[in-house]
Amino acid sequence: MIARHLPALPQNLVDAAIRDALDEDLGLAGDITTNATVSANATANAVIAARKPGIVAGLALAEAAFRAVGPETDFTIETGDGEAVKPGAVIARISGNARALLTAERVALNFLGRLSGIATLTRQYVDRVAGTHAKIVDTRKTTPGLRAFEKYAVRCGGGFNHRVGLFDAVLIKDNHIVAAGGVASAIRAAKSAAGHMTKIEVEVDTLAQLEVVMRENVDCVLLDNMTPADLAKAVAIVGGCCLTEASGGVNLETVKEVAQTGVDLISVGALTHSVSVLDLGLDFIARPKQTAIEA
Repeated sequence: MIARHLPALPQNLVDAAIRDALDEDLGLAGDITTNATVSANATANAVIAARKPGIVAGLALAEAAFRAVGPETDFTIETGDGEAVKPGAVIARISGNARALLTAERVALNFLGRLSGIATLTRQYVDRVAGTHAKIVDTRKTTPGLRAFEKYAVRCGGGFNHRVGLFDAVLIKDNHIVAAGGVASAIRAAKSAAGHMTKIEVEVDTLAQLEVVMRENVDCVLLDNMTPADLAKAVAIVGGCCLTEASGGVNLETVKEVAQTGVDLISVGALTHSVSVLDLGLDFIARPKQTAIEA
């Protein structure tokens, strides 16, 4: 397993996300299909299994979905977050009230499938840069409201997180530079406003601009849409004085070449904005006991 130690997702965020998702799905009438066809006291056993190979992420959300509908649901993890699965591998075993399992199924699988898709794609990028010292990092191009979970999924895949939001690091981009009247002016203004614990990163798209930035002593430079040849030159100019981050247009076919230029970080927006959901399924392994309502 490549994923490093994974801190638990904040329970308040998990609970809020599940509540909103269930409210959206249930509306005012509830699960009219399940309530009409399954007895209120029927029980069932089920498994969540992989239908395609990938990396698991998001089990806390899946478990919370089932327990929000059926508090007595038993949720047993067989394959943990950050672990690889093959088709047919069991990820979790679930038992409890049949109505609860059916009602929570889609919400649980939506979260688990999307986050596992992010972890799976991240692992592919991480594997491609193996043997270099470059780290794969995410961006702020996340689904609104789901950023904490999607960035967690990146870590499950072996990647690293960029800044969480606008609040935790300074990133001076091209439009900031235009609005501030130049890159040097923008950097000096940021330094005068930021606290001593706040990191400052500056985006550049030419080597000439990089030369100016290097006279201002920043923590990281974002090398935007540069060719591998220019990236290598940029790394030489920086000379280890700060971190270097390659960004823009990186994909699975080009990421190895980018990593070989010597950059420290490679940010990939596609990890969260263009990911395919990992195909997972939930199947009952025994028919719920019928006690009052017959099909």
